[in-house]
Amino acid sequence: MIENIHPGDLQSWLEKMRPLGQPIVLDVREPSELQRASVNVNGFELVHIPMGVIPPRLNELDPERPVACLCHHGGRSMRVAAFLEYQGFKHVANITGGINAWSSQLDPNVPRY
Repeated sequence: MIENIHPGDLQSWLEKMRPLGQPIVLDVREPSELQRASVNVNGFELVHIPMGVIPPRLNELDPERPVACLCHHGGRSMRVAAFLEYQGFKHVANITGGINAWSSQLDPNVPRY
């Protein structure tokens, strides 16, 4: 089951998932979006694979590791989370509100666009 977590709840989700493997935050935004705004890594590995190339690059992800998907507002990341779950990933979350909510809830230094 896909968990929906708000950016402010990410740290507690990471702690809960850590015994299952080192969690990753999978940023599925386009490279141009990354140039506008990126998150600061704190207690997780950040992996960037744009949504459109997830299927051919799926082998770069470990289905046993917890994955929290991130995009601009949460729509694309939810679709990727559903795809990962369908592919057998066991611990998948969607970061609700995306990097836009990240900026307002966690780090106001992250530009909003």
